[in-house]
Amino acid sequence: MPMDSLLLGSFTTPSILTKGRNDWRRCNLRNVDFSGSYGAYRVSKFRGWNVKETHCCSGFQPCSLKHCTKSTETSVFHYRKNNRFLVNAAAEQPLESEPKNVLNSAKDALDAFYRFSRPHTVIGTALSIVSVSLLAVEKLSDFSPLFFAGMLEAVVAALLMNIYIVGLNQLYDIDIDKVNKPYLPLASGEYSVQTGVMIVASFAILSFGLGWIVGSWPLFWALFISFILGTAYSIDVPLLRWKRFALVAAMCILAVRAVIVQLAFFLHMQTHVFKRPASFSRPLIFATAFMSFFSVVIALFKDIPDIDGDRIFGIRSFTVRLGQKRVFWICISLLEIAYTVALLVGASSGFLWSKVVTVLGHTILASILWSNAKSVDLSSKAAITSFYMFIWKLFYAEYLLIPLVR
Repeated sequence: MPMDSLLLGSFTTPSILTKGRNDWRRCNLRNVDFSGSYGAYRVSKFRGWNVKETHCCSGFQPCSLKHCTKSTETSVFHYRKNNRFLVNAAAEQPLESEPKNVLNSAKDALDAFYRFSRPHTVIGTALSIVSVSLLAVEKLSDFSPLFFAGMLEAVVAALLMNIYIVGLNQLYDIDIDKVNKPYLPLASGEYSVQTGVMIVASFAILSFGLGWIVGSWPLFWALFISFILGTAYSIDVPLLRWKRFALVAAMCILAVRAVIVQLAFFLHMQTHVFKRPASFSRPLIFATAFMSFFSVVIALFKDIPDIDGDRIFGIRSFTVRLGQKRVFWICISLLEIAYTVALLVGASSGFLWSKVVTVLGHTILASILWSNAKSVDLSSKAAITSFYMFIWKLFYAEYLLIPLVR
């Protein structure tokens, strides 16, 4: 039997749907005169229907309803002459599909939040804190439940603050993102401004709350300074919105990614978790210096694919000032310099295993970077964006090597 059938004529025992207090009911019509009244009826065996409002087109007479029983099987719908009423109970989706619809809605919501959270920054933050936490490990016995609990506290608090920072930036960049990143939830309209504000405020409060509960001053100060710099970077008030100024914007990113993450989270593990006196080891100094180069590259490179929107809205980034090609090769040169320094540091290690791994690892990364850079089509926004994501992968890879520098 076809899914819907269109019948023209009258029924032996026609039925209509009337809305009760809590549900729709099917009622049989008895002793109703349908003579001379013909209409089109959509009949379905499905259990659900969409109800639309329109004018009746036939001359049905008022009727009395008897023997009303709950039904979810069929629907025939014409009632009241010349009145606006609920008409056309056409079955489009069965009730059985409701769990699937709920599942799809949940997937859409998760996908929107995934894009809102800027996952490449989330991964970078988590990896950096884990890597820096490992720098505080001095012996195998340090791998204790206390170590993992302290590291988890730092990661969760930092990720909450990370989402606050990237979310706030999107709130103040909606018009720019409609040009540069139309897939983001605020730019695409999936999130309203009120939803964005609610998410951002909630994550900031949760981050500070967790930091306060943990009771680690290095952790709390890391969150607080990140909050101040992230807010000043994005918020559009006099003397702030530092992202408008290329050098200041780069310094903000460098301060958070290169200095605060390395020093504050190391001190969190060293002083709060292990209860040891503060110290700055050779691997920590290397990590801070190397990530300073990398943070500058990220700060410069992120604007290369966004040149159109930045130019339209007056964001004077280095890319707008110098051009995409020049900034691109400046970034590549800075990274190659950083890898060269890393090779020298690795070669000077007193541990053979550290020397081999760090020298070989940085050589491979430097070679891959140069090979990929030569093949990038700088006239293609998609190619530049893809390479920017590749830069983040190199960023992740470095945090895998840093704990091995000794």
